[in-house]
Amino acid sequence: MSAPTFTLDNRFATDLPELTISWQAQSPPAPTLLLLNETLADELGLDPDWLRTPDGVGLLTGTALPAAATPVAQVYAGHQFGGLQPRLGDGRALLLGEFGDGRDLHLKGSGRTPLARGGDGLAAVGPMVREYLISEGMHALGIPTTRSLSVVATGATVYRETPLPGAVLARVAASHLRVGSFQYAAGTGDLGLLRRLADHAISRHHPGAAAAANPYLALFDAVITVQAELVARWMLVGFVHGVMNTDNVTISGETIDYGPCAFMDTFDPATVFSSIDGWGRYAYGNQPSITGWNLARLAETLLPLIDDDVEKAIEIATETLGDYATRYQQAWRAGMHVKLGLPAGTDDGLVDELPALLEEHKLDYTSFFRGLARGDVALGLMNWVQRWRAHRPDTEAMNRVNPVYIPRNHLVEEALAAATAGDLDPAARLLDVLGDPFTERPGLERYAAPGSEDFAASYRTFCGT
Repeated sequence: MSAPTFTLDNRFATDLPELTISWQAQSPPAPTLLLLNETLADELGLDPDWLRTPDGVGLLTGTALPAAATPVAQVYAGHQFGGLQPRLGDGRALLLGEFGDGRDLHLKGSGRTPLARGGDGLAAVGPMVREYLISEGMHALGIPTTRSLSVVATGATVYRETPLPGAVLARVAASHLRVGSFQYAAGTGDLGLLRRLADHAISRHHPGAAAAANPYLALFDAVITVQAELVARWMLVGFVHGVMNTDNVTISGETIDYGPCAFMDTFDPATVFSSIDGWGRYAYGNQPSITGWNLARLAETLLPLIDDDVEKAIEIATETLGDYATRYQQAWRAGMHVKLGLPAGTDDGLVDELPALLEEHKLDYTSFFRGLARGDVALGLMNWVQRWRAHRPDTEAMNRVNPVYIPRNHLVEEALAAATAGDLDPAARLLDVLGDPFTERPGLERYAAPGSEDFAASYRTFCGT
């Protein structure tokens, strides 16, 4: 089979060489393709049959690239759990290049880079399958996200708490520009580099900002909007990211890095799944405010571009950031009205009262909305339900936006354990279910049900590094 004709551009590396380190992926000893996203491959102009060949797997592991490709590790900074790390970057990842449509092809687990900070640069099958499952589940739910193209087992052993089979994930994103990218550029003190980075972000993600009287303020304003809308979508489906560090906040408004992430079953704003978040900084209910905090860190980097007068720049940026809470609330409330089948603008307290009722009655967040549409509700909510019914809600519309199936934590863990042991069938079945989350199908009842209370009480996720 002849190789397809495609290129991987190197626009990021060319425009911003100061934010890159040229590097090559480590050659896996015995690569085996575990999961392949054929639909995404077709979108990218890649023949799925070719991707299953040794040359195709070479692309998916970064060891057989088009001649002009220049893989790089990206350099960025980041506030990690509130503490600034001035130099982070792709310690176990590589940007292979950009497709013709501008989307990045990026690897995780491809080997140690100079940014690894003592890590081995490798990844295990379980965490890479997790990212594949949850990112594709998020995509099917209509939430902006990086996508997963493949998981390839490397044939190498990765040593964590126990020896584990190694793997490389190939993911696709609008870009990998982060708030942390701007923090690193600003930290260099090179205003020209910061300006080039901002111009790159405007050109790639927010071109409308270029025509504004103050393009860099307009860029900040655009990022506020996409991040407010993104976190509102997370909240509407009960998603908990787990590590909302500034290096995990994209300029494009896509969800990135599915480490200790999970979906909430029983509604509780204090829900935390991450094993490394003992004080709940990134709990479900904190996600909107943390996003605002992260956006403030972006504002700090852009001050010298917004105005030469620092005090004036601070005043302008602060005023602009002040709109974040309103935009988030508008996005969340609009989404909640749709989830409840209510006309836009319906406001008699129903939306505002619901979270407290869900928490008080310890209801499963996902199944509540489908149950509400079919008339299956807890007795303790009947007063609220009667007021809701008085608005003649559109239950058919509710079923078009409220999922039956999400990546339930116990099902994800079941699939990861099987994949680690060499059985990909549970992951493949779960992917099939998650690909059509809004259509209830007979025989899939276990995929719609939450895990046991005992499982939920002790469930913790790990970053996989």
